[in-house]
Amino acid sequence: MTKTKRIQILCLLGAVALLLSGCWTEAPVESANGLLGDQEPVDQQEEVILPAAFTLPYDPDQTLDPVTCADGMQQVAGSLIYEGLFRLDRQLEPQPWLCQSYTYDAASLTYTFTLRSGVTFSDGSPLTAADAAATLRRAKSSQRYSARLAHVAAVSAGDGVVIVTLSRPDSSLPALLDIPIVKETGGVPLGTGPYVLAGTGENLALEARSDWWQGKALPRDTIPLRAIQEADDLIHAFDTRDIALVSTDLTGTNALGFSGSFAAVDYPTSTMLYVGFNTADGPCRSAQVRQALLRGFDRAAVSTAQFSRHAQPAALPVSPASPLYDEALAQTLDYAPQAMEPLLTAAGYTRADGVWQKEGRPLALTFVAPNNNADRLAAAETLAANLTDAGLEVELRALAWDDYLQALTAGSFDLYLGEVRLTADFDLTAFLTPGGALNYGKYSDAGALNRLSAFRAAVGQWRTEPARQLYEYLAGQPPFAVICFKNWSVLTQWSRIDGLTPAQQNIFHQFSDWKIT
Repeated sequence: MTKTKRIQILCLLGAVALLLSGCWTEAPVESANGLLGDQEPVDQQEEVILPAAFTLPYDPDQTLDPVTCADGMQQVAGSLIYEGLFRLDRQLEPQPWLCQSYTYDAASLTYTFTLRSGVTFSDGSPLTAADAAATLRRAKSSQRYSARLAHVAAVSAGDGVVIVTLSRPDSSLPALLDIPIVKETGGVPLGTGPYVLAGTGENLALEARSDWWQGKALPRDTIPLRAIQEADDLIHAFDTRDIALVSTDLTGTNALGFSGSFAAVDYPTSTMLYVGFNTADGPCRSAQVRQALLRGFDRAAVSTAQFSRHAQPAALPVSPASPLYDEALAQTLDYAPQAMEPLLTAAGYTRADGVWQKEGRPLALTFVAPNNNADRLAAAETLAANLTDAGLEVELRALAWDDYLQALTAGSFDLYLGEVRLTADFDLTAFLTPGGALNYGKYSDAGALNRLSAFRAAVGQWRTEPARQLYEYLAGQPPFAVICFKNWSVLTQWSRIDGLTPAQQNIFHQFSDWKIT
């Protein structure tokens, strides 16, 4: 659940997976995140100094091309210039934007997207299907978007329509098509968004378009841009109120020096923290042992203590913000150490002197975690302690990143702590497919793959039941244990902005409804 709070951050020690200082990672790969600092209540009598203008950062040395952009700072300004066929809402569900409607032919694995009429780029030229198709083809070969479009076989343009042909069934493709559509110019691409880049040199700004297709009034006619090239400069600019907001992972890693009075608004993401199982070797070969482990992790403690409530406890591999999250099913997997006993007994273990054992040998697990981020390491320590308290022997190995990856690749673990940013369709192919990019535990189960295929093939409202069946099956044959989904936060000066409702990939969600003082 999103939360708004007034905070005073005095030397926030933490990692800034800042949206403003790094690129979005869509691929199903491991990503490092970081440390969390202390938060203290603000003095209600403290005078608040507001910025002279609503100013955003940009990096003059980085491209504003949203397809090839490798810098998150540019993506902030770019999200007001460019728009996609779809936008994700706060439930991580795709909403039609430049797309008016679409059809999906399951037999031919073909989507047909009908473009909205009356949309123009900032130079007044109409949005065409050729522009949209060219953008998607370019995105497919880009570093930023290639992973999410890996199963796109072809993209073509028709009369007002974009035709996308897939190499495998995927009824949730719209969730992946928030990719900004551009008109290439040989320089800075043109967008269809509410603002256009104006000015030169150090006097760049975003200027509101009078011909924006939505025709809505905007909270600012002009938004100045401040040139910032280093993360420390960004932090200083926010501290001195030279820029109006930052988007950050408050569970993060790099040392931050924020000071003063701020409003923080959380928004859900598809970033999942989980414990992976070695299903090919050791005790976790037993599905009953893995089932027992699902009941042995105190997810709420990790979300509250290690991530300072900037995460949502979850037992299913889909964000609790999503309508696909089955709360009733999730409750059957809640932390309950007493529920481990019948499962471990069925697996052939007995408890003697408080320790689970089989044939005189204790149930011992090697748990590997990266040591380069203190908050995740603390989470691993909490989870290991949960299992130890339940009578298992757990050896927690905190490894340097390269050694950690080597251990995963070699299968030298029983458990590992992982974090991944899933695509917005919550595709688990990388986990469930033999040889998949995240299948370090060598999970192989035809029943799981069959249910995954059914889930990918289901359309719209019909996805709910296949999703439940997939998640229910994985609860019985688990490849991993979900711990939580992380939130990100937008920080602004207190009382500066009203109506802020950020969403993943778009902190300016419903920007026309904002009120800025």
